[in-house]
Amino acid sequence: MLSIDKTIAVDATATVDPVALQKSISSATEALLGYRQSDGHWVFELEADSTIPSEYVLLRHYLAEPVDSELEAKIANYLRRTQGDHGGWALVQDGPFDMSASVKSYFALKMIGESIDAPHMARAREAIRARGGAAGSNVFTRFLLAFYGVLSWRAVPVLPIEIMLLPMWSPFHINKISYWARTTMVPLMVLAALKPQARNPRGVGIDELFLQDPKTVGMNKKAPHQSFGWYLLFSTLDKVLRVVEPLFPKKLRQRAIDAALKFTEERLNGEDGMGAIYPPMANIVMMYDALGKGPDFPPRAITRKGIDKLLVIGEHEAYCQPCVSPVWDTALTCHALAEAGGEDTLAKMKEGLDWLKPRQVLDLKGDWAVKAPDVRPGGWAFQYNNAHYPDLDDTAVVVMAMDRVRRMDGTAKYDEAIARAKEWILGLQSVDGGWAAFDADNLEYYLNNIPFADHGALLDPPTEDVTARCISMLAQLGETAQTSKALADGIAYLRRTQLAEGSWYGRWGLNYIYGTWSVLCALNAAGVDHQDPMIRKAVDWLLSVQNKDGGWGEDAVSYRLDYKGYEVAPSTSSQTAWALLGLMAVGEVENPAVVRGVEYLKTTQTEKGLWDEARYTATGFPRVFYLRYHGYSKFFPLWAMARYRNLRSTNSRVVGVGM
Repeated sequence: MLSIDKTIAVDATATVDPVALQKSISSATEALLGYRQSDGHWVFELEADSTIPSEYVLLRHYLAEPVDSELEAKIANYLRRTQGDHGGWALVQDGPFDMSASVKSYFALKMIGESIDAPHMARAREAIRARGGAAGSNVFTRFLLAFYGVLSWRAVPVLPIEIMLLPMWSPFHINKISYWARTTMVPLMVLAALKPQARNPRGVGIDELFLQDPKTVGMNKKAPHQSFGWYLLFSTLDKVLRVVEPLFPKKLRQRAIDAALKFTEERLNGEDGMGAIYPPMANIVMMYDALGKGPDFPPRAITRKGIDKLLVIGEHEAYCQPCVSPVWDTALTCHALAEAGGEDTLAKMKEGLDWLKPRQVLDLKGDWAVKAPDVRPGGWAFQYNNAHYPDLDDTAVVVMAMDRVRRMDGTAKYDEAIARAKEWILGLQSVDGGWAAFDADNLEYYLNNIPFADHGALLDPPTEDVTARCISMLAQLGETAQTSKALADGIAYLRRTQLAEGSWYGRWGLNYIYGTWSVLCALNAAGVDHQDPMIRKAVDWLLSVQNKDGGWGEDAVSYRLDYKGYEVAPSTSSQTAWALLGLMAVGEVENPAVVRGVEYLKTTQTEKGLWDEARYTATGFPRVFYLRYHGYSKFFPLWAMARYRNLRSTNSRVVGVGM
């Protein structure tokens, strides 16, 4: 790999050697095809930070499950390797110390049996205490510590289970928060009502991480994103609820618990789990345990089995994924293969789309229907199965891949799927013209000020990247700003949300490079003139943040609340590919910066045909939770290089698809 300081010199008239470029494309294509599953789909590892594997260890000890020493040793290896130079654990590679990740990782290692006198444990303990101690942990960590009896219940917000009985017009309702918050909170509210304690057969605690008696720790402070006025209101309400909650009638409480169980059991989703993400699955297992349901109780047993399916177990290390990403991985891989071309490659792409086709949700109205009751279902979920929670981003990407095949060979086999998906996406446009990932009009921003929302991720409002993807899809299917009010409103949303520097925010990928790539592809597909000022500003911004080595990179620091502009970060293959795809979409294929970017990808390609990318380039929740898609370095660089080759071989230099 090149270092960030190595400059790839390219003169203004240079182009990439076509023979060498084709060799790189062929090598990358062969390598990518090698990851294909036997039934035609792709799924790559999806890695988060140390919190999920730590929580997995602590869940097993919470339940007093038989100790799997070999598995725990491998998780311990993973946790030790990911410990930062600062002594704690970060949310991204080489990132700053994070209190909650550090507390959970230390707790898990101690639970596994690591000596607190071991050098790495001493370093972690000193780092935590030097930053104010474990009392600085976030709400989710505090709940975990309350379950273990480390903290008292005074240290966590009141979450009355009676919330389940509130009408939709009330200020707080579970359908006014995001799908991930909803599925996590419902079983957590049952746990908060029952206040169970971990079995913890080894009796492990972490009092040594606090600068005070942990039992004296009070509520968490206002988070930086929270308004003082709103927070004061909600924290006052929390204090009132602490007094009156014990007085709630027992029958009312039981009705609320029954409502939570009904909500959960309607969405259990087999071994894929409610919401198909780790936090609600773990909460559900603990919830059934607290309700006296044994390990063999089917809903508990099936959910627990699903958690183990998230494990990635290697020869020396193991970790737990937050979820799996087969639909996303397969759809994006299909786009890369379509760009790469070749008879066998395109045949494999079509097999991938045939795997995707039956996974379209056509017969179930999920939670999204609360705000869009008259819309027919038609989306795809991110995971293998998650019918209650399809997402617009995946759906748009799948549709565009299917439409590409339709253009290639005139097939009608995807027509109905494309039409239903388009109908669903149109039906989920929000009133501001944008699109969100899972719901329409999730705009109750005041809820991010409740004490529970110190993570600032309680909502799923429209974002620039998802809006761009929906516009790209509509435009690729033939809609224009003149014929489609939805598309025109979407473009207006993007005009409003462009930053003064020229970039767009990327909610689900890091960050402004991701958002700007997404929007430039959409504006091109929608027919916006490449000389439009907003496009020129975006191009200028991308050119200004190119690294000396020819690549592009961006760090999670760009999500900070006081963001003042791009800060230099090491180049990555996926972020370089996004920048290249964005520039080429708006006519910059001849730009020397594009040549330098393609050369960066060629030069950093490994002998196996792929790219090494240890850095995190995707986002779960800004400032709280980040993702490393192991597939991003496998299909995005191929996509960009093949796009460059294809455009260089035509006279028009026009990107005729949505992304």
